[in-house]
Amino acid sequence: MGGEKMASALSLIGDMFLLVGIVFFVAALIGYLRFSALLTRLHAVSKADNVGLGLVMTGLALKSGDIYFAIKCLLIWVLMLAASAAVSYGLANKAIQQTVQAQDDSVSPLAGDKS
Repeated sequence: MGGEKMASALSLIGDMFLLVGIVFFVAALIGYLRFSALLTRLHAVSKADNVGLGLVMTGLALKSGDIYFAIKCLLIWVLMLAASAAVSYGLANKAIQQTVQAQDDSVSPLAGDKS
C-alpha cells in the first residue's frame, strides 16, 4: 500500500517537472520567433532549451522509477549541455567573424531585420 502511494507521488512530481520543462521549451520558441538579432535568438534558445531539457529528463526519470533509466537521462542531459555550449559558441563566433569581414555591407548578420 505504501509503495503505491510513493509511486503515485513520484509520478505526479514527474508530471509537474515535464509540464514546467515544456513551458521552458515554449519560452525558447517564443524567444526565437520574437527576437530578430542572431545573438539574442541564440541566447534565448540555448538557455531555455538547456533548462527545459533538464526538467523534462528529471520528470522522465522520476516517472520511470528505474535507477538505470534515471542515469541515462542524466547522461543525455549532460551531453546535450556540452553540445549546446559548443554549437552556440561556434555559431556566435562565426557570426562575429562575418561581421568583422563584411565592413562594407550595410546590414550586419548580428543585427535583426530592420523592416
